[in-house]
Amino acid sequence: MGVSFDLFGTLVTADRPTDPAAAVATELEKRDVDVPDDWDDAYTELHIDAPEGAEVPLPAHVSRALESRGVSYERNAARRAVVSAFDPEVETRPGAVEAVAAAREHGPVAICSNCSVPELVGRTLVRSAFDRDDFDAIVTSVGCGWRKPAPEIFELTAAELDANPADLVHVGDDPRTDGGIEAVGGTALLLTEHPLESIPARLAGHEQTSDP
Repeated sequence: MGVSFDLFGTLVTADRPTDPAAAVATELEKRDVDVPDDWDDAYTELHIDAPEGAEVPLPAHVSRALESRGVSYERNAARRAVVSAFDPEVETRPGAVEAVAAAREHGPVAICSNCSVPELVGRTLVRSAFDRDDFDAIVTSVGCGWRKPAPEIFELTAAELDANPADLVHVGDDPRTDGGIEAVGGTALLLTEHPLESIPARLAGHEQTSDP
């Protein structure tokens, strides 16, 4: 059995900009990028026609939004602005450390997280009660190109843990995205039904019922 955990809203809480477009604009201006007057519109428009379920990295979206308004900028300015705009304060959720520790008793453990901002998952972990070594794999949508509930991200997570997708238990807080594990035959433990503090017992019970 392998176990994966959603990060944001499951293991940690992390503050996000209340107005992402404005936050990115502020960071672009700090890098001498001429932010267009209709930036709010440019930010919300579709600029990259990605396949269903695919992740569009936010820096790529911001770059295309600027280009759509004829704005030129220094290379990597969009990426650096996005990374700075999403620089969260982080709190580890009660019961999270215990849940991950319990999961490790049953097999390898991964993070499987939707996140369109490069570096954000790593910086979040550094500011949490977790260490990178607490996880055997970290799979992000910005890294693999697919967002939950797309089956590809769960299949990759299972492969990273050298597990069959049907043997993967995924713990998350969002029935729509995290529940996607069930489409590849795995098991979803959703915090809407199972509080984080109950996950150790749930994992132990799942392993017992899964044993031949």
